[in-house]
Parts: sequence; structure tokens; C-alpha cells
Amino acid sequence: MRLHLLKLAEIKAIGAPVPGYVITNPDGSAVLVDTGPPPAMAGPRLPLRPQAPLLQQLGELGLSPGDVRYVISTHLDPDHSGALDRFPRAEVVIQRSHLAAARSGAVDRLLITRTHWDAVRFREVDGDCELLPGIELIESSGHVPGHQSVLVRLPGTGPVLLAGDAIPMQTCLDAESRPILPFDLDRAAVRASTGRLVERAEAEGALVICGHDPVQWPTLATAPAFYD
Repeated sequence: MRLHLLKLAEIKAIGAPVPGYVITNPDGSAVLVDTGPPPAMAGPRLPLRPQAPLLQQLGELGLSPGDVRYVISTHLDPDHSGALDRFPRAEVVIQRSHLAAARSGAVDRLLITRTHWDAVRFREVDGDCELLPGIELIESSGHVPGHQSVLVRLPGTGPVLLAGDAIPMQTCLDAESRPILPFDLDRAAVRASTGRLVERAEAEGALVICGHDPVQWPTLATAPAFYD
């Protein structure tokens, strides 16, 4: 099993990555975590600098959309969900509470990419669960209701925690002192999820990969390199 880190866009103001992640299995199948923004979407609500398209980056790894068995959606913010409809054969794995919040319109920014996620084939889960051997989903609400992070256990590297927007930067690793960022909706839940994720990472000895960290990203093994 290998973990590939893709840069799908860049937040212009701070040079931070908008990542996606690909977990490849020995049988040739793949699990994708998040899909980045829609290719043509930029502007005041989403001031991003485009990178190579997701499907192109997958192709460079020898993968096609049909090879993707599952897409794990950490959440449906527009910079994470803009190409979900490009994987019609995959199940999109999402927290039930998050999908309900998105469909209700309770978080209006989630509606920006609704045309890209409304008709996909969802697999709804409730709370923490094992998706596949070595891939665990961890409910980490706060940034939005029903956000989820992903713990990947690799045979050589060991555990890697894809924290997503629950811990967007290394400056957010302390639950009590971390900043609450403009798009974080629930201060108390953000702090609770941060503490829970950090405690889990410390217990597992996991590498924590933050969601949008311009300082951490250059230190990581990004595609075409990988963790295994």
C-alpha cells in the first residue's frame, strides 16, 4: 500500500496547498481522499491558483477514474469536492451528519459545488469506522459538522494521519491555544477534535499531515514520491 500526496490547487493569499491523497493497493485499486476544487472555479469566494488537473495527476500515477474504488470526502467545502462527479464508479464515503447538513443548506458554502456532488453514489457512515484494512475514518467535527479525518497505516512508514481541515496547519496542533480560523463553525468542537486527533496521533506514533500548511508541505514526500 502506498500513499501519494497531490497538490490540487494553491491558496493564493498564503501559498498553502489544497491537497488530495491517493492510497494505492497491491491489487491496482485506489482510494482517493478529496478531489480539490472545480477546474474552472476561482474568484472572490475561492481565490485559488490552479495546479495540474486531478485526472492528469492520477494518470501520471498510472490510474484512471475507473481504478478508484472509494473516494473519501473529508467534507464538501468547495476546495475539497469539485471533482466528485468525475468518479461515477466509486462510492463516495462521507459522514451521515455532514451530508445531511450539506443537503439542508445549513452551511451555505457547501452548496457552491452541489452540482458536483449531489448525484454521486454516497456511502454514509456514522462516526469512527474502518473503511478497509489499514484505512480508518475518524469523525472530527468543528470546522464543519461531520468533518472526517483519515488514519492510514502503511507497512513501512507506519501510521499517517490525514487531518484535513480539522488541523489545517501545524500551528493548530495545540487544542487549547490553536487559532480558530474564519471558516471554522464551532469553536468548542474544533478544540475537542484537535485534542482527540493529536492524542490519537501521539498514541499511534503517526505522522500528522495538516490540511493547508505552506510550511509543512515542502517537507513532505509529495507526488511522484510516496509513503509506503
